[in-house]
Amino acid sequence: MNRIRLLVLNAALGPLDYRLPEGVSAPAGSVVIAPLGPRKVTGIVWDEGRLPGEEIAFERLRPILEVVPVPPLPAPLRRLIEWTADYYCAPLASVARMALASGGALGGPATMTEYRLSGGTPERMTAQRLAAIEALEGEQGTMRELAGIAGVSEGVLRGLVNQGVIEPVTVNIDRPYPPADPDHAPPDLSPEQSAVATRLVAAVEARAFAPFLLDGVTGSGKTETYFEPVAAALRMGRQVLVLLPEIALTENFLARFAARFGAAPVLWHSSLKSTERRRAWRAIADGSAQVVVGARSALFLPYANLGLIVVDEAHEVSFKQDDGVRYNARDVSVMRARFEGVPVVLASATPALESLHMAAQGIYEKLDLPARFGGASLPQVALINLTEEKPGSGRWLAGPLIEGLRDRLAKGEQSLLFLNRRGYAPLTLCRNCGHRFKCPSCSAWLVEHRLSSRLACHHCGFETRVPEACPECGESDCLVACGPGVERIADEVRDLFPEARIALATSDTLNTPERAAQFIAAAEAGAIDIIIGTQLVTKGFHFPELTLVGVVDADLGLEGGDLRAAERTYSQVAQVAGRAGRGAKPGEVLIQTRHPDAPVIAALANNDRDGFYAAETAARRDANAPPFGRWAAIILSSEDEKEAREAAVRLGDVRPRLADVQILGPAPAPLALLRGRYRYRFLVNAKRSANLQAVLRDWIAAVNFAPGVRVGVDIDPYSFV
Repeated sequence: MNRIRLLVLNAALGPLDYRLPEGVSAPAGSVVIAPLGPRKVTGIVWDEGRLPGEEIAFERLRPILEVVPVPPLPAPLRRLIEWTADYYCAPLASVARMALASGGALGGPATMTEYRLSGGTPERMTAQRLAAIEALEGEQGTMRELAGIAGVSEGVLRGLVNQGVIEPVTVNIDRPYPPADPDHAPPDLSPEQSAVATRLVAAVEARAFAPFLLDGVTGSGKTETYFEPVAAALRMGRQVLVLLPEIALTENFLARFAARFGAAPVLWHSSLKSTERRRAWRAIADGSAQVVVGARSALFLPYANLGLIVVDEAHEVSFKQDDGVRYNARDVSVMRARFEGVPVVLASATPALESLHMAAQGIYEKLDLPARFGGASLPQVALINLTEEKPGSGRWLAGPLIEGLRDRLAKGEQSLLFLNRRGYAPLTLCRNCGHRFKCPSCSAWLVEHRLSSRLACHHCGFETRVPEACPECGESDCLVACGPGVERIADEVRDLFPEARIALATSDTLNTPERAAQFIAAAEAGAIDIIIGTQLVTKGFHFPELTLVGVVDADLGLEGGDLRAAERTYSQVAQVAGRAGRGAKPGEVLIQTRHPDAPVIAALANNDRDGFYAAETAARRDANAPPFGRWAAIILSSEDEKEAREAAVRLGDVRPRLADVQILGPAPAPLALLRGRYRYRFLVNAKRSANLQAVLRDWIAAVNFAPGVRVGVDIDPYSFV
């Protein structure tokens, strides 16, 4: 048959039929270029009979223009794309676009220019030039990369190029990556680690689907343990995918990986340059990329010979994407492993309740690491009741926490203060007229960032400078910062301990892998006394001299209408507490709270994870919440508030009436205005017996919405704003 059906990367078009020119072969999964009117579109040849569409007479079909010279997308990936689109009620084309996330990868052979020392000397030697030449000995890279290595401006290096001291070199963009050696530096594992590693290695060697929940306390050495099945996969010539929740975690992970395997893994995340994405994509597709470490989008890449998937920090909320295709990478990774027929390891010190439930049901195999590696003990936890131990006026740290910081400074040990709120203050108002600074595009307050002297919206990215006078009443010197962010805590610590060396660790300050690496190096070298950070510091970091963790406001995560608020708070505080006492010295955790009797706070104080999870499980069962029932959200939005409201009312009027499905709404979303769009939402609670996706698709299809209305479906939502 010369007829093919294409999935074109445009959700509005649907599948299209074409014919193959004489002598051209394009098996299922092939990426092709096809004509569409006067334009050219990229499409993927799909399996016969798997895409709906009207049969068009063969003689009316237009021929494709070319078959792109890349390997076809493998069948397991095509099945994953279909499953993801069906489960998350997303357009098939939108999911498929993630598999072709590097447009540059579809081009032919390509080269780029790098630079290296030629061995010559400049006509005039300056201190900067001398430092650059010494730093770049044996190095080769782009001008930007070499400037970073040498610590000079690109202008200095270009001057050396003009004098022939640095020479250009043409390199193939798709050059192979340095190979990882599975036997480079085998670790000395504890008996518990060895038992877990042996089980995982056996699963890799069995070449079959096997989901594991690796449940290990903080500091138990989960990473070193799952490196052993990674090594087993490498010995078999198979590829490995390791998913991390944060780009900022990659530098710490890369150092540990390189120490174990003698080479860095292949990276995949949004900060890569287009040439780096092209190189990675093509190496993944041809099978030469051995180990890929990436953010959630790495899950949809076309691996040629996948042998193992690891999801590190598998409890992390950031694995759930909240726009576009709203998928949960933790759950999709299990499905990819199933389609590929390979093991998948979900590693966490605080597993999601859904994952623990799957283990209890026998669907996941649970592997435990109950003790810290090397004999280190878990930290002692104590509560500071802020209704009794009140901080001073305009202060946020209570006396016992201040004394703990003073004690660690005297001993030369490190401390960490955790507050999950970026910036200086979450609200700025005028003390004269009460004006509050709001985002013009969102129903949210602007957050003051004193480091950058800006007011910023953390939802849409809007920024403006801090005005000298109130824009409402014109009064000057009247603006008041309300509430603390990490920058304000840092100011308080500087006032208390002017001699202390302080580092802020947030997504604002560690916004590149390089900055994260500098922070880690400084902390490990003992150049930091007190770290003040957001949730970014709750995972992945190992600082042996860090012995005190202070949680500034443990109640913050319990505010709002998040159905998983208690679980998220427990996980976050337990993870940050786990940074303390990971070396030979014992650790201490001080938790400031106004609600010491709240079940989640009491569980943290008593280190009673099992008790907390049991109570949370019972509450979820009573509420028919996940994992016992199903949640879904429908969000309707428009730039016109009336249009959004009317669309929501119309959809509400035709809601299905089913015994196993409860529909709440419509109501304005908690963030009723987001990025300039007015939002209404429905919350759907369904029993496991309901075919939830089919119900939602049929319900939405019953209404013809105005062109300005967007309809979003969120299956298993994590964000309720």
